[in-house]
Amino acid sequence: MVSVNFLLAFYLLVMVQAQPATLTFADYLAHDDGTDTRYELVRGQLIAMTPPTWQHLLIARYLERLFEVQIQQLGTRWLALQGAGQQVNDDTSRLPDVIVVPIASIQDDYQNTAVLSDAAILAVEIVSPSSTADDYLHKLAEYEAKGIAEYWIVDPLALGASRYIGTPKHPTISIYRLAEGEYLAPLQFREGDVVESAIFPELRVTAQEIFGQ
Repeated sequence: MVSVNFLLAFYLLVMVQAQPATLTFADYLAHDDGTDTRYELVRGQLIAMTPPTWQHLLIARYLERLFEVQIQQLGTRWLALQGAGQQVNDDTSRLPDVIVVPIASIQDDYQNTAVLSDAAILAVEIVSPSSTADDYLHKLAEYEAKGIAEYWIVDPLALGASRYIGTPKHPTISIYRLAEGEYLAPLQFREGDVVESAIFPELRVTAQEIFGQ
């Protein structure tokens, strides 16, 4: 007869083996599974990113170019980038759709993986069906704790819950500004509203112009 202790030990062994390995940030930077799949590191676990829609890509492209024009007008040594990552803590690293970064933060890391360790100046997340909770809840808390000065949530399909974008729901851009280590209540822009950015005070663009890409 198999003992209870043996069965218990066997069960615990199986449970331990079934747990996915927890990765460090260094593991994440070195990860290569031989595919083109892009991953975020979320509390030590690799999370595969869903391929974006054309609308998603075009909005990101439009914002990247829009920010580059503003950077040139301000004369600051910043860059607007798609595709770069943002480490937010020891076991989590995100892939914002667009970030604005100081050149000084990356100039010594040109040969390294494009993941920013310092806080970006501005981060944009474009909401998709698979990212709604992350964009409005988890990333909001992470970017706040990291110290990202301005966080844009661009929601062209009005996927956010009513508590985030109101009722009736409309496509909305929510902009969170950091003050004394915390994000203030968001400024929200819809349809013909002119978007207001503390980072780019001369920006003149409506929500609809961004959504219409």
